[in-house]
Order: sequence, then C-alpha cells, then structure tokens
Amino acid sequence: MNDFSRTTDILHRALDANALRYQVTAHNLTNAEVPNYKRTDVNFESQLKKAFESEMRAKDHARLITSDPRHIDNDTYIDYRTVEPRRVTDYISTVKPNGNNVDAEQEAMNVLQVQMHYQLLGLLEGFQFSQMKVILK
Repeated sequence: MNDFSRTTDILHRALDANALRYQVTAHNLTNAEVPNYKRTDVNFESQLKKAFESEMRAKDHARLITSDPRHIDNDTYIDYRTVEPRRVTDYISTVKPNGNNVDAEQEAMNVLQVQMHYQLLGLLEGFQFSQMKVILK
C-alpha cells in the first residue's frame, strides 16, 4: 500500500471514529439528567497508536512462523486496518447524587472539540487530494 492510500485510509477511519464520537457525546448530553445513566466515550486513537507501535516493532524483529494451532503465537503485530472505534462506559465515577456521571458543560465542550477535530481531519484529507492533483498535472 502506498503512502497516499494509507494516509487517506487512516484519515477516513479517523473521520468515522470522530462521527461516532459526536453521536456518543450527543447521546451523553441528551441523558445528562437521567438517573443512574453512565457516560460513554469512544476509544480509537490509543488503539491506533498501539497498532502503529506494533508495526514499528515488527520491522525490527524476526517473525516466527507457527505450523500448528497449539503453538504459542508470538506475533504482536496489529494491522491498523483491524482497529475499530470502541464505546467505553465509565462505571466508576459519579458526579451527581442521582448516580448520573454526565457533566453537561464538559459534554458541550466535547461537542465543540469533536466538531473542530472533524473539520481539521476534513481539511487534511482535502490537502492529501490537492497534493495528488498537483502531482497528476
């Protein structure tokens, strides 16, 4: 896979994760006053970072081939294309006496942050295609 297609694929995945993050944050904000509701967040970037780090380690190490399913698999390589955004529910913290842990002000700030992040990712993807357009001219 060339750098252009890899970069656009990563940007596309990040845009999808950010869209999911927007939905989850809006859902949290909607349920800010529901008793015992627990806020949910989206985990994507940390898993993507783990995949990139495993890719870098895999370049430096020899790979062992397992010929039997009972062999211990020591291949720690994680393909970034297998990383999916995950919803994570916070069951530990409690902000309000009714058991709800959603801070409406923080969630409103998260909505703005997600919107700006989405715009930035869109600009980066547009930049990638403008660079390709320059190359093709």
